[in-house]
Amino acid sequence: MLKLTTANRIVNDDRLNRIIRKDLMAGHAEGAAFGGMVGLGETYLPAFVLAVGLGEITAGLVASVPLLAGGLMQMISPLAVRRLASYKRWVLICAFVQAASFVPMVLAAARGRVSTTAILLVAAIYWASGLATGPAWNTWMGALVPRTVRARFFAHRTLASQLAVLGGFVAGGCLLQWADAHDTVLIAFLILFIAAGGCRLLSLCLLSFQQEPALLRKNMKRIPAREIVMRMHGTGVYRLLLYLVVVQGSVQLAGPFFTPYMFIKLQLSYGEYVVLIAMFFITKIFMLPVWGSFAHRLGAMRLLWLGGIGIAPLPAMWIFSDNFGWLLFTQALSGVSWGAYELGFFLLFFDSIPEEERTGVLTFYNLANTVAWVLGSAVGGLLLYSLGTQPFAYLLLFGISSVGRCLALLVLKGVPTAVAATACAIGVRTVGVRPMDTSIDVPILPSLPDPANVLTEEYPHMPKRHDDCQAIICRSLENGQMGPQIILTEHGWESAQHLPWQRVQIPEAMPIHGPTNLLSISDTSVLPQQQPPRAGAATINAKT
Repeated sequence: MLKLTTANRIVNDDRLNRIIRKDLMAGHAEGAAFGGMVGLGETYLPAFVLAVGLGEITAGLVASVPLLAGGLMQMISPLAVRRLASYKRWVLICAFVQAASFVPMVLAAARGRVSTTAILLVAAIYWASGLATGPAWNTWMGALVPRTVRARFFAHRTLASQLAVLGGFVAGGCLLQWADAHDTVLIAFLILFIAAGGCRLLSLCLLSFQQEPALLRKNMKRIPAREIVMRMHGTGVYRLLLYLVVVQGSVQLAGPFFTPYMFIKLQLSYGEYVVLIAMFFITKIFMLPVWGSFAHRLGAMRLLWLGGIGIAPLPAMWIFSDNFGWLLFTQALSGVSWGAYELGFFLLFFDSIPEEERTGVLTFYNLANTVAWVLGSAVGGLLLYSLGTQPFAYLLLFGISSVGRCLALLVLKGVPTAVAATACAIGVRTVGVRPMDTSIDVPILPSLPDPANVLTEEYPHMPKRHDDCQAIICRSLENGQMGPQIILTEHGWESAQHLPWQRVQIPEAMPIHGPTNLLSISDTSVLPQQQPPRAGAATINAKT
């Protein structure tokens, strides 16, 4: 009987492994299909608006204002998921609606005309259905992908998706360049929109092949919005969110209007347009491993500062010259700087949040991000309209955008230096590509480590919980800079960085949810075996 039970268990394990492998293979392919939709479709919507003669301001607004619909739609996603009793069903419904949103674009390209109201409405449906899947998809994938392979899986999925975005964008640009020479641009847009909708339908089919764990449906947990806000308030996360809003508002003053500036004022061809944006995207992808290594050695906060300083002068650089070589250099610098900014921000913002709370916080992150996009682009569009869309008006917007990014650094200066982050690779979903400035990337939350498990996985004898102590933040003694951190929260021991331990002290405590008690750790040898005694302030002597 025992042999029979063991044999059945082996058979069941093999069957389970085959199902998991099938789900992971479908996940990689789905990421590529999704990336193809982004590269072929929405990326070219502002160019399509110009092609049908709706004007420069509309071309800028269609790339920004509709995103607000996506940010708001996420707020009702938890309710929809509970009503459907399934994360997967909600994701599939939204994916179908997003694929269907290309139908009006195809019809508009076939007719050669569309109203401003109609194109903004279609773009709003596209973004509402697209961003609404984010929190549910993250939760679903977090339950579906085994923890032991998450880092590798999401890294490969991100690479496949980004290469598909780049490939789709380049292919679309080549088609438009050819069509422009043969006076068939609108037919080329029709083909692009059909291909983009087909990619999303393929993505939908691949999503339907993936399983939804039954336990995930049973354990649906709702965290009230007010509770999430209260947890963030008074912490470094709250301050980082404010920094995001200021940066994105400044970026969107000018960002959406680079496409009409390139086509109308600089008279760039579709081929030149593609080369400029491809330069940004390629350098950003190429530099991500470099920035990951930088964060591992020197910390995510320094990486964010480097990125924040790097993105500040980028719009103003367009004022100095319109030489194509200079613009190409500016785009390369933009990809390098935005890669540092995004990785540093994601590491600091999401890694300090417990795993079970990240989906709710992601909703607020996306809402704040989209609100900043809309406000910035609305102000930029108003200024451009009032100044008559003259070349000087564009250059003025670029200069104001740079000033705003510099002022945002004052907000970053107020972020507590004790905000911790684990240096690691982060999977992202690229949901949009914009000229000159940032692509629209959303972090894949399951690719982040759970901070409550980092140190206890390395030291299994370490106490996993201590209800009396909320947090300890350690600062390095060397030059007053942040070093490796050991944090004890209500969730357990947390390691702030995977770096060799140094001699660090505890000069102050930073509460997370409530009052803080300091602990004294005189020797790291006590960490794996026993709970350290209490004291007022102390040092940690560790091996370097």
